[in-house]
Amino acid sequence: MSVDHYENFPVASILMPRRLRKPVAAIYHFARAADDIADEGELRDEERLQQLDEFRDELNHIANGETPLLPLFRHLAEEIQAHALPLQPMHDLLDAFSQDVVKKRYRDYEELLDYCRRSANPVGNLLLHLYEEATPVNIAYSDAICSALQMINFWQDVAKDWAIGRVYLPQDDLARFFVTEAQIAEGRCDDNWRALMKFEVDRARALMLSGKPLGSILTGRIGLEMRMIIQGGLRILDKLESADYDMFNKRPVLKPYDWVIILAKSAPF
Repeated sequence: MSVDHYENFPVASILMPRRLRKPVAAIYHFARAADDIADEGELRDEERLQQLDEFRDELNHIANGETPLLPLFRHLAEEIQAHALPLQPMHDLLDAFSQDVVKKRYRDYEELLDYCRRSANPVGNLLLHLYEEATPVNIAYSDAICSALQMINFWQDVAKDWAIGRVYLPQDDLARFFVTEAQIAEGRCDDNWRALMKFEVDRARALMLSGKPLGSILTGRIGLEMRMIIQGGLRILDKLESADYDMFNKRPVLKPYDWVIILAKSAPF
């Protein structure tokens, strides 16, 4: 499993029930296309925001029972209708992508969590609706898992995000541990940096573990899928620790032997 932005979708997973592969793929393609508008290419910010507004218009067409203009949304509309999927999580994703265009820094952890609420949590919400398991308790566990995965991605990709002008590390944490943005630019891993990243990694792990019960609530193949997602995220955190938090030169990735460990740890709790 790759802990990359919107690459945690189990689109082609052999664990995903066949009946759900088509709707999951439709959701994935929507999220991937919108994410690419925010991040890829040489568009001006105004053009990115305009294209995301066009995606909002397409969701409004679906809400009004109208035929969307783009094939991507016509496929999505079919799955929304077939599975009674809520539209708000998709609007939340678009809001997060629009925020990525204009907002490059986060004041504190609460502000970052609010971003995760819209950039990551909607994914779990939609999947729970597909699983017909969208209870308030399950959604709360899912939110913790998805926000943790998003933060794991941030800590894994500090250098990558810096290259596109973004710093997801909370500004008050940087100040607390005496780390400057100049240090991020240099890729300098000193004691201050290690202390900062240990703090962030420990917090992400605690958040992930707070959602871990969902892996035993969900049963069968989707339960195993969820447990593997949880263990994959935790494995990346372990690798960050093993690299002494030097993600600049030792960006953690999951290799074949990691899958053996992940699968072994994904037995029912």
